Amino acid sequence: MIAKFVVWALKARWGLAVVVITANLSGLAVIVTELWLSGFLGRLGEDWMRTMILVGIYPTVGFLVGVGLAVRDRAVYFGWLDAGRKPTPDEARSLLRLPIAITTRALALWIPGVIIAASMFTHLTENNDRGVTASLFVLGAFQSAAVTFLIVDRLIRPTIPVVAGVLGATMHWSSSVLIRVVVTWAVSGAMPLLMLIVVLADPVSGAPNRIRTAIYLAAVGIGVGALATTFLAISVAAPLRALRMALDRITRGESEVRVSIGSTSEIGRLEHSVNELSANLRERERMREVFGRHVGDEVAERALTRGVDLTGDVRVVSALFVDVTGSVALSTGLSPQEFVAKLNRLLAIVVAATEENNGLVNKFEGDAALCIFGAPIALRDNATPALRAARRIRDEVIASGELDIGIGVARGRVFAGDVGTDTRLEFTVIGDAVNEAARLTAEAKEVPRRILVSSTIIEATAAHERAKWSLYGHIQLRGRPEPTACWTDIDPSGIAPAPRLSEPDVDAVPETSSPTIESHSAAPDPTPADR
Repeated sequence: MIAKFVVWALKARWGLAVVVITANLSGLAVIVTELWLSGFLGRLGEDWMRTMILVGIYPTVGFLVGVGLAVRDRAVYFGWLDAGRKPTPDEARSLLRLPIAITTRALALWIPGVIIAASMFTHLTENNDRGVTASLFVLGAFQSAAVTFLIVDRLIRPTIPVVAGVLGATMHWSSSVLIRVVVTWAVSGAMPLLMLIVVLADPVSGAPNRIRTAIYLAAVGIGVGALATTFLAISVAAPLRALRMALDRITRGESEVRVSIGSTSEIGRLEHSVNELSANLRERERMREVFGRHVGDEVAERALTRGVDLTGDVRVVSALFVDVTGSVALSTGLSPQEFVAKLNRLLAIVVAATEENNGLVNKFEGDAALCIFGAPIALRDNATPALRAARRIRDEVIASGELDIGIGVARGRVFAGDVGTDTRLEFTVIGDAVNEAARLTAEAKEVPRRILVSSTIIEATAAHERAKWSLYGHIQLRGRPEPTACWTDIDPSGIAPAPRLSEPDVDAVPETSSPTIESHSAAPDPTPADR
């Protein structure tokens, strides 16, 4: 119900005037009731009606002036709301100053009235203590101003999300938690107790009048205090609860989290900070996703965790190299879009098989791909998943019937880490195992099963996987002094691959018939002769 009233007061032309005048009339009603209970009105004599009319002239004028100013304020401060648009920055900043502006003006209207009323009562009545009368009116004025401040501050709260959208993280001193706590304490505790002290110190009033006035002020203090403290507690506890729930969601990994900014106090700044935190986490997750698509999730996580330091270490890994056979002829016979579409379907197979076997697709080299098992995430057994991935890639590519490939797998010690400069880093693996895998790939294009692996990886693999492989032969790889023992997987149909037992003459092998990798992490595109 309070929320509906606040919305009405914001939208209605007379809404702000009703709120402000009601707050001030409540303060005037408290003062008049005190004067009646303390017996002050009974001391006005037979001419009390004339006295009250004279004293009431200024409150009537002040009431009319206050109504007019409140209606004007509604048009000035909330004109953007009537126009159905967002406020300008100047309008937003003015709106934040509205509670303190209206409170200051209320005091400006009250102070002359206090002086006039106290002077007239003192002049027109006998048996009256000037200090007591003036104190009661002054305390009533400040009580009314404080209530006005709290009500107007609550009134503009639904507009704060719009203001925050215009000004960003903003805060106004008059809406801070400290100010609200102090004003609430003044309304609920300080003012009623000061009024009680003034009434009890009145030397003119009789004891029965002072007692019943004290009881009345105590009841007013308890009632107003309960309301003010409840609203203060809700204004602090409700957003803090929303913040706690938002942070709990962020802790659980959710990034689509946003809280409504409901004030320009420290709590509002905290709400804005939580929204910024959520936005930063979303951006970080987006960067991780985009970065991971380019370099792999493990490398992306490693880079985001360690920053831009050049780091790396030497470890034993299994390197798997895949290359397309006859890519030059294919690219000549197909449009670029068709050729790229074929390559993307091949690379999708490579990525899925590698990642599902805990490997990393380190890089794409044109129509080739280098996959690493054992870096940057260490594996207890990196040979078995590498061989399993090689067989899966070959089987799925053959099943698709689109491309012919060669796959080479080798194992050995390599440097796995970042290379480059502070402004441009790349995670890579450098070592003989990578070179050997690339050279095996070139030879595998001529092998019936299209896969060749080194003896080192066969020795390191698990027994159940080793049983699926057989020695193909010894092949002289370029750049190596001795022939390399090469293995290929066994055909499930039982047809053994034709072994290559002879060792080819190194000098008879054309230079272009082998990969040209020297000490890089992946082979360059083969020459036309390779294809």
